[in-house]
Amino acid sequence: MRFVPTNLKHSAAKVDRRSAVRSMLLIFAAVVIAVTGMVFTALDRVGQYANHLDEERSREAVSGAVRTFEDQLAATLHDYAAWDDAAERLYRQKDIDWVVRNFGNMTRKSELFDVAIIMDPSGRIITAHAEGEPISSGVEGYVTQDVWYLLNRIRNGEADFYPELSGFTQTGSGTAAFGVALVRMRSEERIVAGDERRYVLLMRHLKESTLQRLSSAYVLPGLRLEAPEEGKTHRLEITSPTGRGVAELAWMPRQPGDISLAQVRPLVWCAVAMVAIYFLLLFVSGSQALARLAADEAAAIRLSLTDRLSGLINRAGLFLRLSDMVETARQSGEDVALLYLDLDGFKEVNDAYGHATGDQLIRSVSAGLSVLVGKEAALARLGGDEFAIGFIGREAADSANILARRIQVFLGEPLSIGERVAIIGCSIGIAFSERGAASGEEILRRADMAMYRAKEEGRGRCCVYDPAMDAEREERNQLEIDLRRAIEQNEIMVAFQPVVDAQHLKLRGVEALARWTRAGHGPVRPDIFIPVAERSGLIDQLGLCVLRTACEALVRWPHLTLSVNISPGQFRDPSFVGRVADLLRDTGTEPSRVTLEMTETYFIQNPARARETLDRLKAIGVKIALDDFGAGFSSVGYLRQFGFDRMKIDRSLVSAADAGGRAVDMLQATVALARSLDIPVTAEGIESADQATALRIAGCDQLQGYLFGKPMPACEIDILNGEEPLARLSSMA
Repeated sequence: MRFVPTNLKHSAAKVDRRSAVRSMLLIFAAVVIAVTGMVFTALDRVGQYANHLDEERSREAVSGAVRTFEDQLAATLHDYAAWDDAAERLYRQKDIDWVVRNFGNMTRKSELFDVAIIMDPSGRIITAHAEGEPISSGVEGYVTQDVWYLLNRIRNGEADFYPELSGFTQTGSGTAAFGVALVRMRSEERIVAGDERRYVLLMRHLKESTLQRLSSAYVLPGLRLEAPEEGKTHRLEITSPTGRGVAELAWMPRQPGDISLAQVRPLVWCAVAMVAIYFLLLFVSGSQALARLAADEAAAIRLSLTDRLSGLINRAGLFLRLSDMVETARQSGEDVALLYLDLDGFKEVNDAYGHATGDQLIRSVSAGLSVLVGKEAALARLGGDEFAIGFIGREAADSANILARRIQVFLGEPLSIGERVAIIGCSIGIAFSERGAASGEEILRRADMAMYRAKEEGRGRCCVYDPAMDAEREERNQLEIDLRRAIEQNEIMVAFQPVVDAQHLKLRGVEALARWTRAGHGPVRPDIFIPVAERSGLIDQLGLCVLRTACEALVRWPHLTLSVNISPGQFRDPSFVGRVADLLRDTGTEPSRVTLEMTETYFIQNPARARETLDRLKAIGVKIALDDFGAGFSSVGYLRQFGFDRMKIDRSLVSAADAGGRAVDMLQATVALARSLDIPVTAEGIESADQATALRIAGCDQLQGYLFGKPMPACEIDILNGEEPLARLSSMA
């Protein structure tokens, strides 16, 4: 055995221990360095990824803000372009002062738009305002190449759904969202064509105050507009409809990854053990960053699906909810129900009190509906005064009917709006998707169709969709097309019904009645095609066509008078009086021989306007008769207020007199009332000699009905005009 001195053993052991410690230190150092390197590498990557996430979030938020900014202007543009009053004032009344008040003055300190320009198809400016002031010069700075591009697309019919388009452009005042639209009726009816059309251009500039609000709302520090420049980051290009860059939105990057890394770096140097804590902190920090990103994205999505005025979901939001409901219904076997609401009387509130009161009314109705339908249903404002309610359930039909009744009760009560009280109602259309068989778009279309059926039946009603409505709508559309063609090709005939003197039974006048024989179908009853003409806006052309033909025939009967029915649609037309005067002058007809017969409908709805129109008609010399007295809400007040030249008793009173008793007393009282007001009375619908005798005794001065002659061509009136008195009635005379 080899002997080793003790001190040498200790020295060797110390050397071994030192080597082991050195190795362990080296290993530990290597581990620390490796772990530290891995930690810093991981931290660096996490920091870069956090910065990247924040950059993407910021870019998406900016993009969403830009889209929302444009969509808000587009929604405002639709409300102002598809506006019945605007179309009336621009095309028919040509009331520029009204246009300035409702378009130009609205640009002053407005959050909706700051530039409003009305132009014709050639680009000629009708009115132009910016910031509430007229644009006296430099209007070309607003009517840019982009504006012309969209205007040409609309004129050429390239707009996808409505005749309106929007985008961004660079004006003399900066970057702006703009929209161009054809001014038209809310029903999308074009009441003029060609060069007579008017287009509205609305602009909303991205001002500093707007950018500050967007910066705060979307958590985008330093949000600003800059000129386009290549190679720069943290910016989003805004492009025009023509594809060119208008400007760029730039923002200050927050770099959350770098900030987090700087905070935890000292802890890593202190101890590797703190790496675990660091990872935990990093996880928490990353989770918070992702939570903020998710919240911002959710807020942007909610904003794009929300109606600004009411706070309810908009049409896009409703489509998403309905799609989810349909999918759920297909899986669960339940039904989807949709109620489509249209407020009755909302336009009258807007006209009487202004848009501000109308907006308050919309918010009040939205709040009330929210309470009625609850949180499970999808309540949406589709625009204007239209709402929709969708829900899912196994007894959807019963639930829909119950909800509809509750809504009508709620909206039937007076609503307080500040110091005013509004009385409205609603028409409701209901449609179902049984077990999700129909898509969301189809349910909405069906409910919309049912709602219009409810309005046609008298408003304040509820109607459930029936497949027969599609066939009826198609038939009505085709009937409208054929009627339009018949008017354009002068296929509308005029029949004349005799009106006789009650005392001597001599022919004293005729009533002109429209008659139409539809090609391939035969005669169409007036109670069918007249309402079609009123709904489609053809009533003006039809009425003037009948009046002109009747006046031309009246020349042959110099001793007779002429009566012509006038619809409320014609009476509402501001140019109606002028057209009647021109027609009488062109045909050489003496105005005093013409009596225009009108029902009480328009006098009840718009007494002030009705009185003004009546005064203008009387000024040109024509006479006015109140038609169908006794069939509706006729009162002594109307007779005294409007001073009619003649009153026509409805045929229902005449036929009821056959029963005798109180019906005869009522008939005699009605005639006595008119005579006390010095209003001559014509009785229509007389079919028997007994009826004629009773009405002569009651005091009617003129009689009309099948007893004296059915509506006939003008040539037969020539023959009757020669009888003195009517030969077949000589025994009564």
